[in-house]
Amino acid sequence: MLKKSIAIVLLIALTFSCNNKQIPESKPQKPNIIFVMSDDHTTQAFGIYGSRLASLNPTPTLDKIAKEGMIFDNCFVTNSICTPSRATIITGQYSQTNGVLDLEGHIEPEKQYLPQEMKKLGYETAIIGKWHLEREPAAFDHYTVLPGQGKYHDPSFIVKGNKPWPQNTIQTKGHSSDMITDISLDWIKNKRDKNKPFFLMHHFKAPHDDFEFAPRYKDYLEETYIPEPASLYKNGNNGSIATRGENDALIHDIGSSVSKRNTIRHMGMRLWSGQYTKVSNPDFDPSKRIKEGMSDRDYTHETYQEYLKRYLRCVKGVDDNMARLVQFLKDEGLYDNTIIVYTGDQGFMLGEHDYIDKRWMYEESLRMPFFVRYPKSIKAGSRTNAIINNSDFAPTLIEMAGGKTPEYMQGNSFKPILETGEEPENWQQSSYYRYWMHMAHAHANPAHFGIRTKKYKLIFFYGKYWVDTDNPEAEWNKKSWGNRFTFHTPAAWEFYDLENDPKEMNNLYNDPAYKDIIADLKEQLAEKRKALNEEDGDKFPHIQKVIEDNWNN
Repeated sequence: MLKKSIAIVLLIALTFSCNNKQIPESKPQKPNIIFVMSDDHTTQAFGIYGSRLASLNPTPTLDKIAKEGMIFDNCFVTNSICTPSRATIITGQYSQTNGVLDLEGHIEPEKQYLPQEMKKLGYETAIIGKWHLEREPAAFDHYTVLPGQGKYHDPSFIVKGNKPWPQNTIQTKGHSSDMITDISLDWIKNKRDKNKPFFLMHHFKAPHDDFEFAPRYKDYLEETYIPEPASLYKNGNNGSIATRGENDALIHDIGSSVSKRNTIRHMGMRLWSGQYTKVSNPDFDPSKRIKEGMSDRDYTHETYQEYLKRYLRCVKGVDDNMARLVQFLKDEGLYDNTIIVYTGDQGFMLGEHDYIDKRWMYEESLRMPFFVRYPKSIKAGSRTNAIINNSDFAPTLIEMAGGKTPEYMQGNSFKPILETGEEPENWQQSSYYRYWMHMAHAHANPAHFGIRTKKYKLIFFYGKYWVDTDNPEAEWNKKSWGNRFTFHTPAAWEFYDLENDPKEMNNLYNDPAYKDIIADLKEQLAEKRKALNEEDGDKFPHIQKVIEDNWNN
């Protein structure tokens, strides 16, 4: 009885002591963040976006991740080319503000804002895979990045080390999609500081041209018919004198093609030489596809089929590696406390309007795939048509990590949209676009800018390259512009009613029924250019003159 009484007294004393002791509250656990970006992975090559290719089920893993979170239907790039898009993502700024207008641009470590802000919030940061911003990604705690575009097979990577950037390298053996995933999984499991949440930018090289897929996929889709866009053969009233010339005089020069239309660069030029398949499919025999005397239409058909199969085989490698990443996160107990973001660095033309590559403000090049999974705050199965663009990515990631958007960033955080499914009051109703590289390289796209709303698209092709013919000593980028393709093209406007013409087959700029709508869009466009530091003014007076001379045409 005495022992029992003593025990009761001790229990009461212990309880009293615990109730009066200041026990520190445990900090809420911050989510890990993995930002996955593939190169040129366009919305047409997904199931979730319902394109003509959706029936092929090209992305079962990615579709599943997307359906467990929120899918964005109106995500757009601000400049559809690799380096400028990546610069906008890492800075939260448009091209003129961050200084990266073309493929030769770069981002110094002091302007690598996104990892800097994440580190301030207590995150350990890493980038693995494609970087393509030339300077050392020194703002990250860890990096293992491809040099430039990098190689598809047996890629080398630049890493931190004792030698100056970019001399410290490692060599791998295998396909880049597999190697990049191996390195990311190893970093998460073995290399990071596990006392901190992590922010990982996991960037695939695939499915960028030259479409060198892993050899294990050489039979994937081999006997499958790939649905073709109608505009591959008939382009209707798409375009203008800026993209076609007077009486179609420039169609053989502008816009690299699937068909033989573009005499400088069309897909069959390298496709049928076997150049793309020396490693991926050494048994490839082009004679089985292309025969002497084949009609132009049959040539286009065979070229398109082979082009898409190689592209989709690269996509298959990305999707399978995403399955590896998901399983790893589940095995490590990290899956539900990790925000997974997936996107491409821009869209890509898969034969629409007989175009390949990106660069255009046309829908397939402009639109980015984008979805986010985080079950703690994002409702599964949610979808939005709110307009976002790649300048908004950094502000959103920072706010999801518990920070605030820095004033120097031009993008807007869409965290409230992710969490509520609703657009905030006064949310942006349009997105601005500008492609600077006039007639650069063999793709030969005219320089242009424009505005995209939920219903309409207005594009101005100003048809001038950087060098000022009135001032030939003016500074300009000779690496991108100093080639035989840099010539002036006609200036012209294009306008598309996207509700009634989602495939952009009918340029209605001269239709009087849209006069007031176009006038309003021009006013919005001018306001955006001014607000975003995207005007030309004193920087490029010869371009400004073309804009002024043609604004009301």
